[in-house]
Amino acid sequence: MSPVGAVIRRELRSYFVTPVAYVFLVIFLVLSGILTFYAGDFYERGQADLQPFFVMHPWLYLILVPAITMRMWAEEAKGGTLELLLTLPLTLWQAMLGKFLAAWLFIGIALLLTFPIWITVNYLGSPDNGVIMAGYLGSWLMAGTFVAIGACLSAVTQSQVVAFILTALVCVLLILAGQQQVLDFFHGTLPRQLIRVAMELSMLHHFEAIARGVLDLRDMLYFVLSMVGWLIAGVLVLDLKRMR
Repeated sequence: MSPVGAVIRRELRSYFVTPVAYVFLVIFLVLSGILTFYAGDFYERGQADLQPFFVMHPWLYLILVPAITMRMWAEEAKGGTLELLLTLPLTLWQAMLGKFLAAWLFIGIALLLTFPIWITVNYLGSPDNGVIMAGYLGSWLMAGTFVAIGACLSAVTQSQVVAFILTALVCVLLILAGQQQVLDFFHGTLPRQLIRVAMELSMLHHFEAIARGVLDLRDMLYFVLSMVGWLIAGVLVLDLKRMR
């Protein structure tokens, strides 16, 4: 694991030596607060929970995570450092895993910095902190899936803009797949089994269950297997590029 650790340190250092990390953290914290208290009607609901906070996370990740991952491999390819990286004594898997874990840990730091809202809800009432912890876990797992998708699609192209657009497009499709409005639109035109599959592929379907405090093994496996699947796809893309 030492090569993976070296890649993680390299990537985390690259985040914090540029304004990218600080801009991401500030935007994430500010938007999560604004959306929770205003769009989520945190006070008006009169309930001591963080559901308005967690329900906004998929849409925050939809914009902010692709901005983090778009440079992951595209910048390496465009700058000519990809070939140099692949000549180092580490495998493609180690490089991909190191970059993925660095971005995922960085988003974990952003989530930890939202602790004031947890303190606020405990000050105002008596929430079920177990449910809140489950919500944080579900949010982090969902963020990991976003990062894995971004890592894969960043390996496809040398353009950071294209990587951003592709990642955002795939993520929004996975979010909307389980929305009742979308399912109702296709009801009657698609087989019921296909609609059921689309609902099971939806990130919101699995995230919302965890955010309610229901730690179902199937929901956890969905995120873990999604991350593994997209990382495998990213490694295969990089391997094809290396053989050219």
